[in-house]
Amino acid sequence: MAIKTNHKKRGSTFSLIFMLVVLIALVAAVIFWPVDGATASSGVYTTAQDDIESTTLIHAGDVAPDFTVEALKGGEVTLSEFKGKVVLVSFWATWCPPCRQELSHMQEGVIDRFAGRDLVVLPISRGEKRATVENFIAKTGYTFPVYLDTNQKAYRMYASNYIPRSVVVDREGKVVYVAVGYDEQVAREIDEAITKALAE
Repeated sequence: MAIKTNHKKRGSTFSLIFMLVVLIALVAAVIFWPVDGATASSGVYTTAQDDIESTTLIHAGDVAPDFTVEALKGGEVTLSEFKGKVVLVSFWATWCPPCRQELSHMQEGVIDRFAGRDLVVLPISRGEKRATVENFIAKTGYTFPVYLDTNQKAYRMYASNYIPRSVVVDREGKVVYVAVGYDEQVAREIDEAITKALAE
């Protein structure tokens, strides 16, 4: 009986110690866990929004940096060729879920909606090989033109991280709207920015 009692005591002691360790870990997590999606870097907390803003190199009111990209079906286009028209620039990648969401909206929600207006749409694949983009377009069946920025030269003029990025450029070549990410609200804001720019 004495042996059994000792085993029970050791078991109880172990359980108490284990519970104490778990409790300490939970308290530490509550105290030190970043708040509101924040991340820790060198002991300093920054929000995800701060990180996005720090990687955004152009803003509304800036002159849109000029670039040349290759069309998937051949040839090249340069942004400045479209001065006098409104341009929607969208940097995306095949592996990016919100990018795919934006592309699925592109034809009906943007290209068809503003058909016959002075709008140019430039969906630009960031940092991907031609074959990857070709396979993706073949699978999805998209018929609108897409463009390649395999070395990210164009993208790096606008940002250092994060996609999708949508930029609306007015007739004078100035940025009037910038968005990072994609959802219904961003879609509405892009629509409003294009509508306003076309009216000016």
